[in-house]
Amino acid sequence: MKGRAELKLAAYGVCLRDDRILLARYVSPDRSQRHWTLPGGKVEHAEDPYDTVIRETAEETGYRVAVERLLGVDSRTRTVDWIPRGELHTVGVYYRLQITGGELRSEIGGSTDLAAWLPLSEVPRLTRAVIIDVALHLDQALPPDGHLPPVPVTGLLRH
Repeated sequence: MKGRAELKLAAYGVCLRDDRILLARYVSPDRSQRHWTLPGGKVEHAEDPYDTVIRETAEETGYRVAVERLLGVDSRTRTVDWIPRGELHTVGVYYRLQITGGELRSEIGGSTDLAAWLPLSEVPRLTRAVIIDVALHLDQALPPDGHLPPVPVTGLLRH
């Protein structure tokens, strides 16, 4: 009998400026793997995703931000070897953000080790989390229902 999937609710922010996107570089706990991701992360117990994206962006990039709009929600399930039941169900809430203050800096002692503005034209060549592609699709399409077909994970994309 297959067990229930573990659920992770997360909130992510899209910050765009002069054809650049603000990204953070994820580092695995054992520091053996790195890939680019969006500022954001896990929604803590009793925390609103709206507040999560503001908090996480400040932690990972040094910027204070305001939410401009909700872009949408993405839901996906994948098999992983690091949880007891083997399935992880992630629900991501995506927001367009505007920087209101602070200065760019990298997170110290967290799940990311570098924050940077990268050209949008370079994104397809980056080793990156699929959430970047999901967010950019949502930001471009602005679907009225906030939902797009799943973005397949291939090539340089990581879950």
